[in-house]
Formats: sequence, C-alpha cells, structure tokens
Amino acid sequence: MSTSRKVAVIMDPIESIQPHKDSSLAMMLEAEARGWQIFTGGLSDIWLRDGQAWGCLTNLHVADDPEHWYEAGESESFPLSDLDVILMRKDPPFDIEYVFATYVLERAEDLGVLVVNHPRGLRDANEKAFVAWFAHCVPPTLISRSLDEMRAFMAEHERVVVKPLGLMGGRSVFATDASDGNHNVILETVSHLGTRYTMLQKYIPEISTTGDKRILLIDGQPVPYALVRMPSEGDHRGNMDAGAVTEVRPLTQRDQWICSQVGPLLQKKGLMFAGIDVIGDYLTEVNVTSPTGIRELERAANVSIAGQLWDTIDARCRSDSDAPLSTTW
Repeated sequence: MSTSRKVAVIMDPIESIQPHKDSSLAMMLEAEARGWQIFTGGLSDIWLRDGQAWGCLTNLHVADDPEHWYEAGESESFPLSDLDVILMRKDPPFDIEYVFATYVLERAEDLGVLVVNHPRGLRDANEKAFVAWFAHCVPPTLISRSLDEMRAFMAEHERVVVKPLGLMGGRSVFATDASDGNHNVILETVSHLGTRYTMLQKYIPEISTTGDKRILLIDGQPVPYALVRMPSEGDHRGNMDAGAVTEVRPLTQRDQWICSQVGPLLQKKGLMFAGIDVIGDYLTEVNVTSPTGIRELERAANVSIAGQLWDTIDARCRSDSDAPLSTTW
C-alpha cells in the first residue's frame, strides 16, 4: 500500500447512492481533495481473524459528477490497522449485524485507527432511545414492548407518533390516535405484537408549520444552519426519503440551547459527526450512524461542513490527546 494517508468508508454500495445529496460522498470528495487514499467496503468486507481486524476493501476515486461520481480500482485484503481513519457510514437498520461490525471496528481502533463515529458510542447511542438522556429537551416519550403501556400513553397524550427503534428515513413511522380505527394494528405491527421495543412520542403539531429541523454537530459543536424538512402534502413525516421539501434556516436560540445540552455527551462518547432532529421546541432524535444533510446545507449556506469535519479529523490524527477539539464557524 502507498504511504499517503488512508481512509476507509464502510457504507452501502457506492453505486446505489444519490450523489447530489449523499453526505458520505461529500466526505470522500473532501478527503480526495486533501490527498487521502480512499477505500470503501460494506459489512461483508470486514472481519476478525485471530483477534486482528481485516478488510477486503476497494480503492476508490470520487468526483462531483452526477453521472460518474466514482471510479473503482482494485480490491485488496489488509489489516485495518494499516488505515489512518475509518468512517462508519453504513445506513440502518441498526441490527445485531451492525453491532457485530462495531466489534471489528473497535479492534482496529485499539490498534490506533481513528474510527468516526466511535464503535462503542454507536452501540450506546441508539438514534431513538438516546433521547432518554436529554428528557428535559424531548416531548413526552415512551419506549416499551408493552401494548398496554402504549395504549395508556396514547390515551394520555391523544395523538402520537409511533416509530421502530432501528430504521431510518421515516420508514414504518405512523401518526395515530385512539379515534383511528387502525391504531391497534399500527401498534401491533410496529412492535411485532409486543415483541420489539417501540417508541411513542406525543405528536408535535409544529411539524406542519415549521417542519423537522436537521442540525449537524461536529465534535459536539453545531453547524450554524439547520436543514428544515417540510412534509409533503398529506404526509406527517419530515424525511427527505419520504418526499419532504427542504430549506435552510439559521439556528434559533432554542436550537442552540438544545445543542448545548446534547453536544457534551456526543463529545464524551466519541460521536464526532451527528445530526439531531428538532420539531418545534423539542429534540426528537439523535442520529449518529449516517447523518445526512451536508450537501444541501453547503449548497444553500456559506459553510464548508465536510471541510470542518476533515479539519477536526486531521487535528485528531495529529493529536496525542483525546481531549475534545474546538470547532468554530
């Protein structure tokens, strides 16, 4: 392998991405501009053998071209400890296979590779359940397998949003209430008849007027603009994959306060790149697996998010200390 600095991006197949809005591609474009050697692979391409983390990864060149955004080179097998940085950007589902992959990455980290985000932090910070650590910022929320608890919560708060814990992009997310003849079916379906933990949150009506804000944080510090996702007509979900329309707005004082509550714990857990979701005055999710929004924000606002992230990564690679790094805009 060459002597240039090396980064591997663990992600879904690069040929399947939407390049105009893919944050992993934005990160790779910045890495290539800085002279990093880029590799990519999926969960099937990394493994443990005799306690050593290995990968069979593909060398890659990327371009900001919607028709030809990558050129794949040769694949080669080598110890992951040969890398300087690994970006864990595999999309959910966050399932047991994802958890197993974090053990592989943690062994690489033990041998000096910087893994973004930290494997243990990824295991700790389920994107739905992690809001429990910030209950003072969050709407009334229940996470339970009990259908009786879910029905009682719905009766108390009337209209609720029902979410599975391990998916993304608005998949299997429902808004319902006790007057909805399908509410029992929704609860049974999402919870797999009470065998899987499910999130219920009090419905926040501001979703239809102020949208669902995605705020990106780098090493615990927020980008000063939010990507606002307005649900499409007839839909309650503020997700781009569900057809939401986007716009960019500066952070409000409330947004900044929520970031100040969440940021220090993100830093502590090594979650260098995260995205929080805010509806109205409330934090609703903390996204740490593969947060999106870089390309939309960079196009609409005078910020270099990928550049700031790589400045932070570069500084961390050069630093002998694990102390949090400052991020300024």
